[in-house]
Order: sequence, then C-alpha cells, then structure tokens
Amino acid sequence: MMNDIAIEPEALSSPPLIAASGSLRCVGVEIEFLGPSAQAAAEVLAHDLGGSCVTVDPHAFQVTGTRLGSLLVETDLRHVHPNRHPELGLRLGPRVAAWLGTLASPFVPRELITAPISITRLPEVDTVVHSLRAAGAYGRGAVLWDSLGLHFNIDPPRLDAATVTAFLKAFLLVSDRLRQETAHGSYRRALVLPPDYPQAYKRQVLDPDYWPDLPNLTDDYLAANPTRRRALDLLPLLTHFDQERVRSVLPHEKIGPRPVFHYRLPQAHLSDPAWSILPDWERWMSVERLAMRQTAPSRHLV
Repeated sequence: MMNDIAIEPEALSSPPLIAASGSLRCVGVEIEFLGPSAQAAAEVLAHDLGGSCVTVDPHAFQVTGTRLGSLLVETDLRHVHPNRHPELGLRLGPRVAAWLGTLASPFVPRELITAPISITRLPEVDTVVHSLRAAGAYGRGAVLWDSLGLHFNIDPPRLDAATVTAFLKAFLLVSDRLRQETAHGSYRRALVLPPDYPQAYKRQVLDPDYWPDLPNLTDDYLAANPTRRRALDLLPLLTHFDQERVRSVLPHEKIGPRPVFHYRLPQAHLSDPAWSILPDWERWMSVERLAMRQTAPSRHLV
C-alpha cells in the first residue's frame, strides 16, 4: 500500500530555508572514513581550511577558526572518549581508553563532524572531502559489519509535533526508494544500512489520522524503535524535547540531545574521486518537499 503512492517531484513545494526563529536553517554534517588517524586528518584540515588543531583527547581533535567554522575529527568509538560520554555503563580510564583507541584504529572509522552551517553553504563541505581524500582517507560505503556513514543533522523548520510528524510521514513514504538509491545495487551496502522501521509502526504513522502530541509521538517512537539505528533517527530531537522520557527507556544509548533531524541513511565513498555529498542532500530535499504537503488537522505547515 505505501509503495503505491505516486509522487511527482516537480509538483512539490520548495522547502523553507528560514526557521521559525527567523534565522537561516542550518545543517551539520558527519562523514566517516578510513585511513589517516584523527590527528593526521585534523592537521590536514587545519592547514587546508585555515585554522588551529586542538587536542580534545588522544583520539579526538578540534579544528577551530576555519572558514566553515569548527570541525571535530575523532575515532568513532565512544569508549575511547570516556570524558565526553557520561551515559556509558562502563567507563575506561584515560590510559586504557587511549590504548583501546590505538588498538581499534585499523578497524574503527574516523568521523568528521562539522558545526552547524547554513544550508546555503552546504556545497562547501565538498572542499573538506577533497582535503580528507588528499590526506589518504578512503572508503566505499561499507566497512566489515557497518556503514561508512554520511549523516546530516538538519534544523527543522519548526519545533512542534505537527512538523516532526509531517517529516516522519514524508520520509516513510519515500524511504524504500532512498534505500535503493543509497545502496546503488550493492547487496553488501544494502545489508549494512540502518534497519527499516517495523511495518506495523509505518502503518501507524502513515494513517491519515495520526497526528499525536509530542509525548505520544515520543512514546510511540520509543516503543517501536528503541535504537538509534534508524535511517531517520529521531532520538536526538525527541531527547531535546523530553530527555527524561527518552532516557527512562534508553539510559545507555548514544544520544546527543539536539533539535535536529538526524538523517543517517547515506553512505560515504571517499575512495571515489567523483563522490560528493550533494546527491544525498538532494535526496533529503525530496523528503522536505513532500513534508510541506502533509497537513495536520486545523493547521498547515506552509
């Protein structure tokens, strides 16, 4: 039933660039890669983009003062950054954490995390990709058991239940197509994508009468998706709204509370010299345009 809905892109509304606050909407970008250490990658970015490299811990480095704002490069493993992850049930001492990071570095990706930047400046992130590739960064969408992720942390146009529900409905309507396009016909890449939402939950959300308030939206989401491994991960946003409610169900999950849609379906392909972040951003734009057409009772999103 859900796959039978025809969507004509040219007929859809343009997504809003201005948030309810009146400022330009922003997006943060996360890019996972293999190859150089976090320190080596951060030093190259500081050189290429203009900035200073500051040590956060032995496996995390902040690049400040660049033309794209602050960047963080780190080994993508929480246990090697114990001071920054109080939610961990088992916290290692500094020496053990540093040793573990060194031991894991051949297998665990590094991750570049940008500060929020204006949506209009998103094409400039490709200059960061070029610098990482020149520093020896590589990857083809999957590593062993997991995706090499390209994640977007996107400001919603409004912070209310109707807007969040509209975006979730829109995403579920096109999610099958997005998954196919992300995998590019590769079984291995498809296998390591975030698991799909349960079918019963998709039917619940796509019911035309489903327009919950925030507490009920959160409870329904947590009951069906007690994990951050979803293509559109709402846990950061729902935790921003009500941290106590989310943490009562997921006390140790890796969740950074923030008012964003965490879109974590795309994959990073730094081994491909022609790869850009922009095609995956355009795929997200199809979600935005469709979300603007979803209408809650007694109100419109545009």
